[in-house]
This record gives sequence, structure tokens and C-alpha cells, in this order.
Amino acid sequence: MANNILNILLIDDDAEYYALVKHHLSSWSNKKFELTWVQTSEKAFDHLRNSQNVDIILMDYYLPNTSGLEITKKIIDDKFTIPIIFLTTNKDLHIAIEAIKFGIEDYLIKDEMTETLLPRTIVNVFERAQLRKNVNEAEKEKLLSQKKSEAIQELIVTMCHEFNNPLAAVKISTDILSRQSIPQEDKELLQKLNADISILEKQIIRLRDLKSEKEN
Repeated sequence: MANNILNILLIDDDAEYYALVKHHLSSWSNKKFELTWVQTSEKAFDHLRNSQNVDIILMDYYLPNTSGLEITKKIIDDKFTIPIIFLTTNKDLHIAIEAIKFGIEDYLIKDEMTETLLPRTIVNVFERAQLRKNVNEAEKEKLLSQKKSEAIQELIVTMCHEFNNPLAAVKISTDILSRQSIPQEDKELLQKLNADISILEKQIIRLRDLKSEKEN
């Protein structure tokens, strides 16, 4: 949606009903609507594939050679995530149940349509879908951050393990060598090596402490 305009795709083979929908949406002063009308599922998918500006789909349940549910299945299969509102000619519990199963946002009875009901329903559905999208994105971001943190902690564990073993071996070796009768110059070298090892050990301890802090 751009410039506070909701782009609506109407899938319905009834020209008179298209005119009625256009009238209801044009008379609503709280929001602007851009209405695109197609009469077949083929034209609907052509529009969906070639346009990036569909915010809501209004769809007649009964269409020539197909149904709203069949089109919805294909929309889902094609990975479109556009909120859908069914338009039906009568109250049918079966349609309502099937609509819920396929994630249809709402359904309206054509004969009960009013100048306020249709635009208000569209706006409510859009805002609800946007809220759900924002929540999902926040959860994904949280999960991604958690995965990054886990990867860092795993790297810390690996580093500590990889450093500790050779450092311990070097430390034992320098300790053994320092007890031997060796030139003073070599002893000083061993002392410096031990000092460097101590520094590395302290850094490893700091890394372990950092990992513990993250876990807590």
C-alpha cells in the first residue's frame, strides 16, 4: 500500500456487482481504494503475477467452472500472501468452515452489503493482516538473533576447548624443561612463554564467563 491507498483486486463475473462495489468503495471517505476488476481466475493470476500492488482480494465464491476455494488453493500454492475476503450469495456454514480452513480473512453476504460494511471490512482485514505480518517478522527477527547468539556460544565453547588442550600440553612441557639444567637464556625464554600462556588462559576464562552470562 502506498500513499494511504488500498489496492483491491475484485474477482467476480457480475458486471452489475462490480459497479456496486466500485460505488461503495468510492463513497467511503476514511480511506482511498484503487479497484481492479477481473472476471476469471486466469485474468486474476495474470494480474497477481504482473502487479506488486494488491493489498486485498475480494472474490466471489461461485465463479464459472471453478470456485473461490479452488482459486484460494492455487493462490496459496503460488506463494501469494494476500488477505482474501469471500463474497457469497447466501449464508452457508460449509463455506464458512472451509474458508476458515484455508485462512480466508472474512466473508460477506452480497445482498447484505452496505456502503459502510464493505469498506470497513476491507480496512479491518488489511490492518489485522498487517499486524499479524509485523508480529511474524518480529518473531523471525527474535529467532534469528537467538540463533546468532547460540552460534557465538558454540564458537566460544569450541575455541576454549581447542585452546585449552594444547596450552595444557605446552605448560606441562615448559614446566618439565624449566626443571632441567639449561642455560639461563633458555630459562628466561620459558618464563616468558609461561607468562604468555597465563595471559591466554585468562582470556579463555573471560570467554567462558561471557558464555555463562549469555546463558543466564
